[in-house]
Amino acid sequence: MAAVVGCEDLRRPGGYIVRVLAVAACYYAAGRLGLLRELSVEGAVVTPIYPPTGVAVAALLILGLPCWPGITLGALFVVLSLTGFRPDVLGTLFGNTAAPVCAVLLLRRAGFRSDLSRLRDGVALVFLAALAAMLISSTVGVGVLVLTDRLAAHSFWPVWLAWWVGDAMGVLLVTPLLLLLRQARWPPPLGRWKEATALAVVTCLLVPVAVYASISLLFLVYPLIIWAALRFQLVGGVLCALPTSVMATIAATDGAGAFAGLGRIEVMLKLQAFNGAMALTALLLSAVIIEQRNTRNSVEKACQELVEVLEHLTAGDAPPPRSHATDDGDDRPWPTGTS
Repeated sequence: MAAVVGCEDLRRPGGYIVRVLAVAACYYAAGRLGLLRELSVEGAVVTPIYPPTGVAVAALLILGLPCWPGITLGALFVVLSLTGFRPDVLGTLFGNTAAPVCAVLLLRRAGFRSDLSRLRDGVALVFLAALAAMLISSTVGVGVLVLTDRLAAHSFWPVWLAWWVGDAMGVLLVTPLLLLLRQARWPPPLGRWKEATALAVVTCLLVPVAVYASISLLFLVYPLIIWAALRFQLVGGVLCALPTSVMATIAATDGAGAFAGLGRIEVMLKLQAFNGAMALTALLLSAVIIEQRNTRNSVEKACQELVEVLEHLTAGDAPPPRSHATDDGDDRPWPTGTS
């Protein structure tokens, strides 16, 4: 009853305002978190992972498209925390709002399920929400910078690529995590805590070595991603990929480990290739495993139902039990009412 009352309250004007402000606050907090690590590309400051895009897509999927003003408001606060208000800021706000809205519209058109239980859901999130829809924010944002002479025309493509990949990575890494947290069962089951603890320990020990080694050992991370996806599906894959991506981003912005001695463009390309491949591996492999598990469960359930139907039919066709049979082999029953 409490949950029903809460949902009814949120449909009222006051509840709508609360949702919009909550989306704006989460967007702003994620934006400030993403700006802690920056890369300078052709004089423009970009973030390798921009979490607000993932927050925006998840918020619209969970709370509905009418909450889009919260994205605009949160993006405005992020921009104002960096610079003053200028006319070109309106273009940036439009792009940052339109991209998540278009992502959700494309996902709905594709029949997306927020539980990510099918391979088509993972593919839709990757190619429609992350790669396709985020073209809007990057194109509009960088285009406005060029049109207002805040960025040289020859720098359009490098900055555009960094902007696009940063927004796409936010969707690939943050949106699945928020959707899973919404559907998680609390408290979680304790049956496989030992294996989960072992995976967490190995990840904490191996990832820093792979990222900060003087030689490139980033490939060592992929067996961990595969282990997490195989044994813990999407929850394990995302929870393993996200901290790994964050640690790689820290090393890249510091120019340390596998990213030492590289130029800014080379650092960006190497980091985004690593993050993108890792996120795709975790998301798509987990989706395939979940779909196969659901298919197996459906087949087992269908087989069980078939067995029950056959047992029922067999019991209905069986001849009735015989009684009062003679001992001389005559199977006819004794006549009734005679002496």
